[in-house]
Amino acid sequence: MRDTPPLSADEVDHFAATGWVARRGLFSAAEAAEISRWTDELVALPEVAGQHMVYYEDSLTDPTTRVMQRIEDFCPWHAGFDALVRGGRLLAAVEQLFAAPAVLFKEKINFKKPGGAGFEPHQDQQAGWSRYAPLFVTALVGIDRATIANGCLEMADAPRATGMIGAEWTPLTADQMATFALVPVPTEPGDVLFFDSYAPHASKPNLTDAQRRILYLTYNAAWDGDHRRQYYDDKRASFPPDIERSPGTTYRFRV
Repeated sequence: MRDTPPLSADEVDHFAATGWVARRGLFSAAEAAEISRWTDELVALPEVAGQHMVYYEDSLTDPTTRVMQRIEDFCPWHAGFDALVRGGRLLAAVEQLFAAPAVLFKEKINFKKPGGAGFEPHQDQQAGWSRYAPLFVTALVGIDRATIANGCLEMADAPRATGMIGAEWTPLTADQMATFALVPVPTEPGDVLFFDSYAPHASKPNLTDAQRRILYLTYNAAWDGDHRRQYYDDKRASFPPDIERSPGTTYRFRV
């Protein structure tokens, strides 16, 4: 017998209609706890130039403090995460949504510490991704509870977008969003929210006293090629992690 697909027909249909779908409880409480433990292991790793990429930001609640914002490019340095994101239920679900084999494009953990900033409305494809592939699917895996208060993801309440509605490297404007609103999609540990690279989304800052960690995994159809290493080489050159930055140089993450 074939394994039961991770996503139901209704969930696949919802994604096809809107560009996103929330799959509740894809991972058990025990599995979510293991992902949380792995995240702690990443945080504890020494920061070494040329390895996993750690970024910091100024705290909104204490401007004298810099807090960890995110970690990227960590699969080569953590076997547990590497196995999780390249197979099993996650990859199977993504391949349901593509209706085709898929490969990992990028991976990151957003920490959104107390005082951590949100991000402006945008489509992921705006961030120069078209040079790599025409379409991506991202899986947001809840590590901590994401709520309205701590800045959960907000998704467009509109029919699925099939192209960019904004310019590259620029957040969406009010005029571009005039026909839809962004609605909060709270998630629990183990929930997975899938969305494609044209689905408008945003989040607000975390002004609570607890962090809100989320694992983001982005894939493209295998027939469009494996671009993960090239993407991270390009990003390291234009927007390096803090440990690799030159003193006196200003770096800006645009979207």
